[in-house]
Amino acid sequence: MLYSLLDSVFVLDSIVYRSVWAFFTALVVVLASGGRVIGFLKKHQGKGQPIREDGPKSHLETKKGTPTMGGLMILGSSILAVLLWADWENLFVASALLVYVAYAIIGFVDDYGKVKKNSTTSLSGKLRLMIEFLIALVIAAAAAYNTQEGIRFELSLPYLKNVALNLSWFYIPFAMFVIVGTANSVNLSDGLDGLAGGLCVVAFLVFAVIAFVAGSEFSQYFMIMPVVGVDELAVVCAAVVGGCIGFLWFNAPPAKIFMGDTGSLALGGLLGSVAVMTKHEIVLAIVGGIFVIEALSDIIQVFWYRRTKRRVFLMAPIHHHFEQLGWKETTVVLRFWIVAFMLGIIGLLSLMPVGE
Repeated sequence: MLYSLLDSVFVLDSIVYRSVWAFFTALVVVLASGGRVIGFLKKHQGKGQPIREDGPKSHLETKKGTPTMGGLMILGSSILAVLLWADWENLFVASALLVYVAYAIIGFVDDYGKVKKNSTTSLSGKLRLMIEFLIALVIAAAAAYNTQEGIRFELSLPYLKNVALNLSWFYIPFAMFVIVGTANSVNLSDGLDGLAGGLCVVAFLVFAVIAFVAGSEFSQYFMIMPVVGVDELAVVCAAVVGGCIGFLWFNAPPAKIFMGDTGSLALGGLLGSVAVMTKHEIVLAIVGGIFVIEALSDIIQVFWYRRTKRRVFLMAPIHHHFEQLGWKETTVVLRFWIVAFMLGIIGLLSLMPVGE
């Protein structure tokens, strides 16, 4: 059985073949256009992205004047690759593109306001969250509608084969929380050169594999919840990986451009949506463990400071805490990447069959 499945994988019109081409298409487009995009943004943004006054002092000098909205490079290249290589009439792909663009627009409006006002804040936090939850509601409902009846509202439990929890209609608000929570967690992680981009490469690589397995006959072999048609999301994930790697070429320390909310919100919203569509929401918490820690560190810091006027961390999110301990920026980024890589492997182990 496994041999026949593997034999069908490498057909020229297969998901794997198109995923590889989507990856290279997005990568080449970013590398070829990146210089021009950076020049354009730098010309029209003046002082570039405003730097937090309460952030690490080294950032005020080294990052001043760097243009933002670099997420447009990832967004444009990956969408082009998806339109070329994916079946964008597939409802899962269409939903993924919708959330990707919608969250990018929110981020763009926020970035534009920050640059215009030369401020580290733009959109009201409450307004932004409200819009994010409304979009997440549409995507969660679409994901449930696109999933075949019987598993529509079920939550798969990783490492436990053929075991799922039926959340009934509570699944929709749960899925909304996953999407919005992931979007803002990735957004919080975008504070050091190369950090968010590298973490997203690992996460989307893992979910490219998960999407392919969950939507193909491999789901039977690996004994995971099958979702008809979701394998097409592997092409989307591969395109995003290509775009992120291309972006890292320009975002590597010292960064020539920042991702901005335009990129981090879009990538996070898409990642959360892919996890919902593939029915691997809990695995996302494992694979995206760094994102979870970043978000929790910020929540804990704010909550504890409001109650006691004391800080748990030297600075939040937690990547700044390590900077304050004396770690170099590149050290923090590389070590976070290493942890993310290990978490990605642990997440992939959830696919391993118990026995044949």
